[in-house]
Amino acid sequence: MGRGKLRIYLGAAPGVGKTYAMLSEGHRRVERGTDLVVGFVEHHGRRRTEVMMHGLEAVPRRELEYRGAVFTEMDVDAVLARRPAVALVDELAHTNVPGSRNTKRWQDIEELLRAGIDVVSTVNIQHLESLGDVVESITGVRQRETVPDEVVRRADQIELVDMSPQALRRRMAHGNIYAPDKVDAALSNYFRPGNLTALRELALLWTADRVDEYLQQYRSEHSIRSTWQARERIVVGLTGGPEGRTLIRRAARMAAKGSGSEILAVYIARSDGLTSASPKELAVQRTLVEDLGGTFHHVIGEDIPGALLEFARGVNATQIVLGSSRRKAWQYIFGPGVGATVARDSGPDLDVHIVTHDEVAKGRGLPVARGARLGRSRLIAGWVVGVAGPVLLTLLLTAGGATLASEAGPGFANEVLLFLFLNVLAALLGGMLPALASAAVGSLLLNYYFTPPTHTLTIADPENIVAIAIFVAVAVSVASVVDLAARRTHQAARLRAESEVLSFLAGSVLRGETSLEALLERVRETFGMDTVALLERESDVAPWTCAGSVGSAGGAGPPERPEDADVDMPVGDHMALALSGRVLPAEDRRVLAAFAAQAAVVLDRQRLAVEAERATELAEGNRIRTALLAAVSHDLRTPLAAIKAAVTSLRSDDVAWSEEDEAELLEGIEDGADRLDHLVGNLLDMSRLQTGTVTPLIREIDLDEVVPMALGGVPEGSVTLDIPEELPMVAVDPGLLERSVANIVENAVKYSPPDSPVLVSASALGERVELRVADRGPGVPDTAKDRIFEPFQRYGDAPRSAGVGLGLAVARGFAEAMGGRLAAEDTPGGGMTMALTLRAAPGRSPVRPDLPARAVS
Repeated sequence: MGRGKLRIYLGAAPGVGKTYAMLSEGHRRVERGTDLVVGFVEHHGRRRTEVMMHGLEAVPRRELEYRGAVFTEMDVDAVLARRPAVALVDELAHTNVPGSRNTKRWQDIEELLRAGIDVVSTVNIQHLESLGDVVESITGVRQRETVPDEVVRRADQIELVDMSPQALRRRMAHGNIYAPDKVDAALSNYFRPGNLTALRELALLWTADRVDEYLQQYRSEHSIRSTWQARERIVVGLTGGPEGRTLIRRAARMAAKGSGSEILAVYIARSDGLTSASPKELAVQRTLVEDLGGTFHHVIGEDIPGALLEFARGVNATQIVLGSSRRKAWQYIFGPGVGATVARDSGPDLDVHIVTHDEVAKGRGLPVARGARLGRSRLIAGWVVGVAGPVLLTLLLTAGGATLASEAGPGFANEVLLFLFLNVLAALLGGMLPALASAAVGSLLLNYYFTPPTHTLTIADPENIVAIAIFVAVAVSVASVVDLAARRTHQAARLRAESEVLSFLAGSVLRGETSLEALLERVRETFGMDTVALLERESDVAPWTCAGSVGSAGGAGPPERPEDADVDMPVGDHMALALSGRVLPAEDRRVLAAFAAQAAVVLDRQRLAVEAERATELAEGNRIRTALLAAVSHDLRTPLAAIKAAVTSLRSDDVAWSEEDEAELLEGIEDGADRLDHLVGNLLDMSRLQTGTVTPLIREIDLDEVVPMALGGVPEGSVTLDIPEELPMVAVDPGLLERSVANIVENAVKYSPPDSPVLVSASALGERVELRVADRGPGVPDTAKDRIFEPFQRYGDAPRSAGVGLGLAVARGFAEAMGGRLAAEDTPGGGMTMALTLRAAPGRSPVRPDLPARAVS
């Protein structure tokens, strides 16, 4: 008897529709004539799910008594006796009641599979054992019911039941998941948009990994050897060589295979600067990385593999992409190379990808002297051909005693042509100096071995003197032409590199890049310097000050004066760019001048931005002062006028007031004074926030000690308080917290209908404690939720008597001063909820809410 097949519907959270999808699949199979039964399905009171169970045969459940209560579980023996072709079994991670056949339901399902029965089941992503810690850090809830990942991975089919967080919250608000009395708590705790988004991403990524396993299995079964491009935080190691572009594009293709992937290109330079890399090529690669959505990083380190691994682990990378070595075979005698060392030391937490490219085994292209025009390999070949070539040719021509006098020799003219060929070849390969050396060595060998009298430096025939002289002239001429062509090529390449650097500089101006530090770092990388500083002074006699500087790790500080730097580039009369590290040749100063001018422009732009920000602050302050004058002229005068009228009436001698009238007038005076005190308090608090003089005194305190004190200013019965005693303590300033809560609650009571009390509740979420104030008022649209926290702002048609619009602004300011956060959300069913998030006191383990213990679909 074969083993049954397992199909699992995987969801991100309770309520996404896993059970509904499983029952729909059951109806489809029954319609096709499949023998199917319901082993165990829990509808949790959801009407639509309950309706879907109609028409499906259900195996009676087994009743078990535990601690005086009766529970029902799947009757495994009854299902085995019935022996259907397919069984529907809900909640794969469920823990059975003690006394059941197996401890876990997935063990029950395993028995059905071994009996040859196909099973369709459901599970949520948070119930996978390997994701327990991750889910707890996201939601603050530790899942007690889990299932080993391997059980789910062995499933023959896994189908993801997906739903957007917004749609799931709407389904929750409509009462389609939990009972109405649990909706508000669920929406404000486990079913927060951020939690649902994170759980959804976990489900998608886990399913994508399972799909990748199916793909690998398919490729193996069909013997597919070609690469199928199939994501994460990827570090690309660059050397400054031309293969870097290939590596970056390869990493971009890897990142494109999954959402959220990130590319970080890093160049590790030794402390002597960019002496082993092409600044032009690095600039091109930097632009390419940024165009592909990645970032470029420059790191100084003597140990290249160690620095690369340290950087990768520091940014929490998962993969490293390196190019195959450009070394030639003999160069491996100096060590295994960067790629092999990184792969060896990466450990199990980093995957290292070695990418082939067109520059493999073509040499590392180590830097040559600035005067060299042709490259290291050509210079070596030119010297070998120019010096060793004539010697080998002489040995070949004189082998067996053959000389010019012998009949076996090729003749003096042909011998001169052979030496001239070697000379031309040396000039083409190595330029001027190898060609001159070849001419000198060749002329001496021709004179000594092939010009009569031989074996002496004497030349008897004048024609031979002319031939040797022509040989030397031709050799020098060819060498001069080759050297001139090499210099022209070098100049063209340099001008091209300069144009690319200047083009990037111009592009940064057009893109509006205003970071002076980034520009100075670019200067340091381009010219291989230790430190770069932009110095300025107010006059010719004033001291120099540093406007900005960058330096390599462990290097000396920036120069304090242009005279102290190795290179200084004046910018106007009172500004200079100072560089330390080495002396630059004159040909580099043209590009340096462009960088210096751009640095001055960036500095001016930064200062203009600061001045614009100050002007904005002044304008905002002027607006607040204007609003304050309006508040003083109206909102403060209104209670004063009421108090004045009441006092005048009481002092009037021509009117005899009854005790009731006097009490009413006195009550009016008291109400006006309270209102006036509240307005003045808010104005003073707002002024303290605007001037930055609010200094909170943080201490640990329980919410139930502060919140009730903040409700003294609202009518009795207008607020329902729900603060659990087991909440952790919070680290706040009690006075500021009381003021914030009072303003929030007063605002909620003001807009809430009289028959709908405001609900003030609190809950613990991870390392945070959240206080929520929910009203049933008209609510606020999303576009106005931030505006209601601005000073002197009252939403909608609030009457003038409703205040000056400072309550919520003061509440948010005090919350942020204590390290908290205040935000506005919609109340399910209508209204607005103010969510005040506070920091839990350190060292106090918060009590985890236990919402979805049995809330799985």
